[in-house]
Amino acid sequence: MPETWWRGAAIYQVYLRSFADGNGDGVGDLAGARARLPYLADLGINAIWLNPWYPSPMADGGYDVADYRDIHPEFGTLAEAETFIREAHDLGIRIIIDVVPNHGSTEQAWFKEALAAGPGSAARERFWFRPGVGDGPPNDWQSIFGGPAWTRVPDGEWYLHLFAPEQPDFNWNNPEVVAEFHDVLRFWFDRGVDGIRIDSAALLVKDPDAEPDGQDPYTDRDGVHEIYRAWRRVAEEYDDRILIGEVWLPDQERFARYLRPDEMHTAFNFEFLACPWEAGALRRVIDRTMATHVPLGAPPTWVLSNHDVTRPVTRYGRADTSFDHGDRDRKHGVFSDLEVGYRRARAAALLAMALPGGVYVYQGEELGLPEVEDLPDELRQDPMWTRSGHTNPGRDGCRVPIPWSGEEPPFGYSTGEPWLPQPENWRKLTAEAQAVDLDSMLNLYRDALRIRRERLGDGSMSWLPSAPEVLAFTRDSGLTCVVNLGPAAVPLPPHDRVLLASGPLDAGALPPDTAAWLI
Repeated sequence: MPETWWRGAAIYQVYLRSFADGNGDGVGDLAGARARLPYLADLGINAIWLNPWYPSPMADGGYDVADYRDIHPEFGTLAEAETFIREAHDLGIRIIIDVVPNHGSTEQAWFKEALAAGPGSAARERFWFRPGVGDGPPNDWQSIFGGPAWTRVPDGEWYLHLFAPEQPDFNWNNPEVVAEFHDVLRFWFDRGVDGIRIDSAALLVKDPDAEPDGQDPYTDRDGVHEIYRAWRRVAEEYDDRILIGEVWLPDQERFARYLRPDEMHTAFNFEFLACPWEAGALRRVIDRTMATHVPLGAPPTWVLSNHDVTRPVTRYGRADTSFDHGDRDRKHGVFSDLEVGYRRARAAALLAMALPGGVYVYQGEELGLPEVEDLPDELRQDPMWTRSGHTNPGRDGCRVPIPWSGEEPPFGYSTGEPWLPQPENWRKLTAEAQAVDLDSMLNLYRDALRIRRERLGDGSMSWLPSAPEVLAFTRDSGLTCVVNLGPAAVPLPPHDRVLLASGPLDAGALPPDTAAWLI
């Protein structure tokens, strides 16, 4: 593969707990994922991104890491992870893993040492331990998951956790923390990992003791960039390794700083993911994205879903088709016309895959899975559910295990009972059922990814004249993408043939909520 494989890559996100279970305990694992590698090769992706696979108490789905240099026993062993990487490489598939640098776990050796060592110790300097103010915490910072961002320990001090109490924040002013993560990067690069996805990348630098200065006290502080310049230097000790940032920022100018040539290679384009299904809004997001990335020489990425957001089929079927973490509780259970959502999700897939740069596919997206909103409350495991006092349903609905085959749960995912229940009506959505249906979502993705590999990926685009509710653009290869977001069918621009369409054409015209690729 060329050195710039990542610039136009199609990357498939594997949420390991829910992908495939190889040992029958109901939890997805490396054995299951290894068995499904041929499926992913056949789908046509270039790389796999895995959510955290490390030993963890699972207080936050593995994002509370107890040991960054090993594999959670439920998932397998370090030797099995190395085999997985090798087998994926043999199929031409690169491997990207999550590294979680903002916080660790209360079960991590460092944190246990800090608790035992007491106030003022060097061990506590790796975290943010502080005395309280009166009987309360050091300041009024709130956790992203809800509730205070501070928890008191028995000796009276408090420690900072921007997420769950089981996830203490690291102090990145401490050189031991800096050195530890450089070593973690090298540990995995030495084992053949091709890229690192950096979780909560904008949150590392903070100062709980500082007076308010008008900026966000812990998001996108200027000092974070030196951390990633150093990480980039580590990556460049190896051939062709990349850094990918999870950076949720509304300010595109601030976002662009993470993509400077000596920092990250790419970052997730959440503005596109969150955008409503409206032609004008999407055009503005696409234009802003290109304007941000092109001057820096960084390829954009296009993302429709992941393990944190409502699945597109459900999202696009609602009256309000946008996404915002802050209104998940308000939208949960709101009526969604899944037939409309499914049609739009198909069109959105062709739009995302036609745009210049890389594209991410979250497991199950290629099967057209909807969000599972009726999970029994007692089975919800996301800390958002408990921390919000059971008002925010959390993210479990997009993490329900994948249906592979058969007529009833667990649909070939496991021989045991899945850790989250699958809907009975998913029998028509299994990979097995869709493989033989030429009009299925799975075959749409397979066809699109094949054409994309031949004709699309990195490069440039040019808008074509179109009606206000239509998006139309050409790519370097001569392929034209047209998406109709309006209420009536529209004529297609001049073309020789239709390579692919997300739905049937209407006497040669493009129906509403439909996309087509033309040459």
